Amino acid sequence: MKKILIANRGEIAIRVMKTAQKMGIKTVAVFSTADRNAPHVKFADEAVCIGEPQSSKSYLRGDKIIKVAKQLNVDAIHPGYGFLSENAEFAELCEINNIIFIGPRSKAIQMMGDKLAAKEAVKRYNIPMVPGIDEAITDIKKAKIIAKDIGFPILIKASAGGGGKGMRVVEKENDLESQMNRAISEATSAFGDGSVFIEKYVTSPRHIEIQIMADSHGNILHFFERECSIQRRHQKVVEEAPSSVLSQKLRNEMGEAAIKVAKSCDYLGAGTVEFLLDADHNFYFLEMNTRLQVEHPVTELISGVDLVELQIRVARGEALQIKQDDLKISGHALELRVYAEDPLNNFLPSVGHLDVYKLPIGDNIRVDNGFEEGMDIPIYYDPMLSKLITYGNTRDEAIQLMIKAIENYHVEGVETTLPFGKYVCEHEAFRSGNFDTHFVKDYYSPEALHKETENEAKIAALIALKQYLKDQKQLRLPN
Repeated sequence: MKKILIANRGEIAIRVMKTAQKMGIKTVAVFSTADRNAPHVKFADEAVCIGEPQSSKSYLRGDKIIKVAKQLNVDAIHPGYGFLSENAEFAELCEINNIIFIGPRSKAIQMMGDKLAAKEAVKRYNIPMVPGIDEAITDIKKAKIIAKDIGFPILIKASAGGGGKGMRVVEKENDLESQMNRAISEATSAFGDGSVFIEKYVTSPRHIEIQIMADSHGNILHFFERECSIQRRHQKVVEEAPSSVLSQKLRNEMGEAAIKVAKSCDYLGAGTVEFLLDADHNFYFLEMNTRLQVEHPVTELISGVDLVELQIRVARGEALQIKQDDLKISGHALELRVYAEDPLNNFLPSVGHLDVYKLPIGDNIRVDNGFEEGMDIPIYYDPMLSKLITYGNTRDEAIQLMIKAIENYHVEGVETTLPFGKYVCEHEAFRSGNFDTHFVKDYYSPEALHKETENEAKIAALIALKQYLKDQKQLRLPN
C-alpha cells in the first residue's frame, strides 16, 4: 500500500494523513470548491477538486472519488467518518475497482446499517437487547398496539439511520400519532426511508460504547469502553475513557458482547458497538457503527495504540500483533467536540469568519484540528472545528487540564461549544460521575451558562483593577 486517498475533509482527513505519512504512505486529498484552501488540502501530497460545495456534488460522489483514485494509481481509500464511511455501495464500488476500502466489507456495512437486520444478526449470540419489535413499520394503528404491549415511555427510531434523526421519545399514548408522523417524515427526509421501529425507552440511560478491531485472520480485540452520555439532540459533545461507572467485571462482559457482535457480521477493521446502560447497570445492544468514531482519540490515549495505523495494517491483510491480555487501561482521557455552534442559542450553527483562532498547547493536550485563523466556516458541512482532547493519570487530572485547555483556546468571529465544555467540566454531576444522557436537559440552560460567563468576567475585571492599582502605586513611589 503506497498511496491512500482520504475521502473526507477537515480534522479527520488530516488525522488519517498524519498516520499514513508516519507509515511512509503517500496521501491524496479530495476537496470541494468551498474547501480549496482548507488545511487538509495543503497537508496532502496530492489534492484534487471533485465538485461544488454541496456534499451531494462533491464528498458524496463515490463515482468521482473512484475516478480520481484510478487516475492517481491509489491503492486504498480511507473514508474517515460521515459522508461515505458507512455507505455499502461505495465500499462495494471500491471492491469492484480493486481498490482497498479501509473499513469493513460492504456486506457488514449493509447489515449493521439496518438496525433491524443488526438486531437479527446479534440475536443468535444471546446479547441483551432493549424490549421492542423486530420489524419496521409505518402503520399508526399497529404502532399503538405495539406501544401498549411494550408499555410507555417508548422510543421511536428510524430503521435506516442515526444521529438522532427520526428519533422520538413518547411518554403517553395521546402523543403517539403526532410523534410517529414526525419521526416518519424526518426519516424519509434524512434517509429516503420512512420506516421506523419501536422499543422500550430506557430511563436514566448512559451511553457506553466499545471499540473493536478485527483482522482477516480471525482475531478480534476490544479496546475498552468510551462514555458518551453528554449529548445534545442525541449527538455526543463530550466523551471520555474509561467510564467512571463500569466495574472490571462489567467491562469484560461488555467487551465480550462487542466481540460477539463483530463475529455476527464477519467484521473487518475498526468498529464501535454501542450499548445503553440502565440505572441498575444492565446493558443493552443499541447498534454498531461500522467505521472509525469521532471520539477514537480517547481510546488511543488510554490504550497506547494508533487505531488508524491498525486500520491500515488490517486493510492490507496483516494479522493483529496484539493479544487481548496485552491491552491495559492507563490513565484517563477526555474529549470535547469543538463545534461552531452557539450554546446560548439552542446550539444553532454559528457560521462566520475565524477572526482569531489560536489552539491550546502543552503536555497531554491534543487538538485534532481542521481549521486556521482567517478561514470562513462553510455552511455546507457539519460545523465541527476540532476535537480538544486531554489526558491525565486520573479522571480529575484530565478534567482540570481540559478546563485549562479550554481557557487557552481562543476563538473570535463565531460562537463555539468551548464555554459549554467548561460548564460540563465544572458541574458537580459530571465531576462526581453521577450523570446520564439527560445531563443537558436536567442541568444545562443558556441562562446558567450566561450567569457563569458573567461571573468570570467580573472576576477578571477585579483582578485587572487590582493589578492596575498596584501598578499605579509603584509608579507613584519616589526615586
